[in-house]
Amino acid sequence: MTSSDKPGEPTGDLMADERRSIILQIIEASGRARVRDLARRFSTSSVTIRNDFNELQKRGLLVRSHGGAAKPDPALPQRNETRALAFLLCNRGMLHNFHSRIFSGAEEYCAERGWDIFLVSCSYSPHIPWKELRLPKVILRPEVVRAVILAGAPSLNLIELLDSRGIPLAALGNNVIDSPQHLKHDVVFSDDIQGGYEATLLLINQGHRNICFVGNTRLPWFSRCFAGYRRAMDEIGLAPRQSDIHSEDDTVIGYLGAKSLLAGGEPITAIFAGSDPTAHGVYKALREAGLKIPDDISVVGCNDTVGTWVYPGLTTIREFPEEIGKYLAEAVLNRIATPGQDAQCVTVPTELIKRDSCRSIA
Repeated sequence: MTSSDKPGEPTGDLMADERRSIILQIIEASGRARVRDLARRFSTSSVTIRNDFNELQKRGLLVRSHGGAAKPDPALPQRNETRALAFLLCNRGMLHNFHSRIFSGAEEYCAERGWDIFLVSCSYSPHIPWKELRLPKVILRPEVVRAVILAGAPSLNLIELLDSRGIPLAALGNNVIDSPQHLKHDVVFSDDIQGGYEATLLLINQGHRNICFVGNTRLPWFSRCFAGYRRAMDEIGLAPRQSDIHSEDDTVIGYLGAKSLLAGGEPITAIFAGSDPTAHGVYKALREAGLKIPDDISVVGCNDTVGTWVYPGLTTIREFPEEIGKYLAEAVLNRIATPGQDAQCVTVPTELIKRDSCRSIA
């Protein structure tokens, strides 16, 4: 046997199956292998080796570890044996109404099919490299978690980390920070762009022309509503106007955004708030200014989470979070059953709910 025939000392370009066979020989002989070492030995990229690890882990032939892979422990169940998912709530409060309802829908779907799902909270910076992120330890336990549903405000660095670990996922596309349209993963969207368009058309048809948007368009769920608002305004030749408040507290965004608009002195007859809690903040600012809703200013919101709790009742875009949760669970279970299928993208329609916060001025 020549040196090039020895496990761990390959030369030249190898087909994927041959390379993976040699990787398994190396791990069998030494117990583990590191990405960096294998990339150097095979004269290939670290990404290629990670892809090899992911494929071999799916087959139950190795277990990913930080920076490498190891032999599976036969005493432990592997990721392809457990029947449990994790609902990973990223950078959002555990009691967040909308995401709690998404979780409820996913939980119902899983229970009907004999799967468990549990809620895990995760706070991290979306701006650091994925290699510096630390996942909740339970996500890394293959005997506990089979796959992950991403909600809250997940970002691409977290998705890259999950990919590096070979963990299947489905994501709430509306809330992914940084270019969700480029994801090569299963995603579910609520059609809040169309909802924003329809809500703005309602105001336009009521005779409003001085319509302002209040939100934080650095956050994807606000920017999507704003895109629908802008489309409707552009169609009739009106210039979009916005009060952009860089906060992550929706109610604060509405309160400060409305106060900023009023302080500017420009005419306003209607405000489109990018979420219902934002509209709640708008209500407070308008009342402090002695203005009546809808007599002085009409208000619309988005997501129908507090629309019936405020007075007057809020006209808003109703989303269907329980249905979103069911589609997310369905997507990730299908991914487990058929790992090689094309990425799926589902869009859930919205409904415009008309209440008493808007009036016609035509």
